[in-house]
Amino acid sequence: MRDVGTLLEALPYIREFHGKTVVIKYGGAAMNDPALREEFARDVVILKYVGLNPIIVHGGGPDITRYMQRLDMPVEFVGGLRVSDADTVEIAKMVLVGKVNKDIVARINRHGQPAVGLSGDDGQLFRVSTTTGPGGEDIGFVGKIDRVDIGVINHIAEDYIPVIASVGADRDGRSHNVNADEAAGAIARAMGAYKVIFLTDVPGWLRDPSDPDSVISECGADEVEAAIETMQGGMRPKLQACVEAIHGGVTYAHIIDGRLPHSLLLELFTDAGIGTKVRPAT
Repeated sequence: MRDVGTLLEALPYIREFHGKTVVIKYGGAAMNDPALREEFARDVVILKYVGLNPIIVHGGGPDITRYMQRLDMPVEFVGGLRVSDADTVEIAKMVLVGKVNKDIVARINRHGQPAVGLSGDDGQLFRVSTTTGPGGEDIGFVGKIDRVDIGVINHIAEDYIPVIASVGADRDGRSHNVNADEAAGAIARAMGAYKVIFLTDVPGWLRDPSDPDSVISECGADEVEAAIETMQGGMRPKLQACVEAIHGGVTYAHIIDGRLPHSLLLELFTDAGIGTKVRPAT
């Protein structure tokens, strides 16, 4: 009976989300663990079958780091952003577009829904400008997204699940590495998505980063903004992307633990949900 109860619990959420766009930032353990990779692909296919419009945005930081280390290239981060000279961007494009993107597409295809891989360069999907670190540091060719051409995504999403790699070019055609959290937030804003969901390797936004039980289950965008300035590491760009998505009209932003099997379905289709939910300021 528990299985039936789970289905009945999911029904009102399926009805609420039917036809709505959900942008999913895919990364962390969910991307690196073989079993979780398969479960993620199946979960995305289920979302499509029950009437949602999923859009996948991915990075591939660990893969980029591994290839850089093989080539004895320095790996450096500032405020959760990878310092990216021209050689680093070249490696990032090779890994993200040539390997990671196609692996995700192949898995989703195999589980029963056709997917198409894109990058910020395809159809001029992203127009970016060079950004700096949180303290104004020079971090090289790291791009801030100035424009998203949603026509490209809409055209693909009519028949396929879009899978988007987070790289893009500036007005002069120079390639930039783009933080995948920022890319997911920018796409969610431009698409008028109902939700943007960030898969990560922690239970959510933690009140105390050393205590995994201190998850903030729900908060307003104003509370997040008040805390961001003092924040370091990879959670900062995620929370910044949540705030910008909410300000851009996205109804809810979520940070969830991608290490948990089927975390995507648990967040969307169960009463309890998991992780941190960011809503508009009250």
